[in-house]
Amino acid sequence: MSGADLLKPIAADMAALNETIRQSLHSDVPLVNQISEYLINAGGKRLRPAIHLMLARALGYTGKHQTTIAAVIEFIHSATLLHDDVVDESDLRRGRSTANAMFGNAASVLVGDFLYSRAFQLMVTVEQMRVMSILADTTNVIAEGEVLQLLNIHDPDVTEARYMQVIHYKTARLFEAAAQLAAVINGNTPEQEDACAAYGRHLGAAFQLADDILDYAGNTDTLGKNVGDDLREGKPTLPLIYLLEHGTDSEKQLVKTAIENGGIDETHVGFQAILNAIKTRGALEYTQKKAESEAATAKLAIAFLPESVYKMHLLALADYAVARQV
Repeated sequence: MSGADLLKPIAADMAALNETIRQSLHSDVPLVNQISEYLINAGGKRLRPAIHLMLARALGYTGKHQTTIAAVIEFIHSATLLHDDVVDESDLRRGRSTANAMFGNAASVLVGDFLYSRAFQLMVTVEQMRVMSILADTTNVIAEGEVLQLLNIHDPDVTEARYMQVIHYKTARLFEAAAQLAAVINGNTPEQEDACAAYGRHLGAAFQLADDILDYAGNTDTLGKNVGDDLREGKPTLPLIYLLEHGTDSEKQLVKTAIENGGIDETHVGFQAILNAIKTRGALEYTQKKAESEAATAKLAIAFLPESVYKMHLLALADYAVARQV
């Protein structure tokens, strides 16, 4: 299935989500509206809120809170993107200029803060303390993950365990919350709630590991971002960590220097050498297997769900996470 096909069973829910997002982002401050509209029109599959909506349907939820929670999840995610792009000094996302490239760093950070605060305003309307507790904890863990990643930048001694911790904090935690909250609002058992959370957690890790691969194996036109951004920023992602353990001495030194100094992109003489080493030493294959293992674990977690078109698409989403090209 394509990314668009995966979300067809919840097309009406996604349309309601988009309308809620537009209504909720209105501000009396013109620049907030301008940047918010820019984000809305930037594309993206809205996977995190979609997981919440799909799981709510798969669980048989018949209430009214799923759209609000989905919007909260998307606002939190969008806020992290705004802040990420400022920290990473990124100028391209989903094939478009980033908000910070268009409007400046200060405006991007402040509108990111607006999105966080609007998310909390919305979650209060659900009037469920457990929902607010999970989302508050999730937002805090994501912030910790951002700091952990900052500490890892330019550090060639980052281990696989340290890197996986960043993935679980920074990326997988919001997937986890999105899935868990579907079971929370539906009143499922603690065991089923944990199973849904596990689905989201492992699916999120699979998506991030696949992104790590695409950063070296993709191309700018299909990715919508610059290939090799992680290397340019001095980020030791799993392919580089693997190469540091299994490359030749000269390859290890080249990667170590690239991580420590940053600034290595396709115009640099060492970029192609590192790229070739990643491809020939099995770094991408290792990362792919790790991603596939995470996806398989995610699928096992929702074995308890009754058979439905929603469950089928949730399982397909795990396959899509590790097979996609964008």
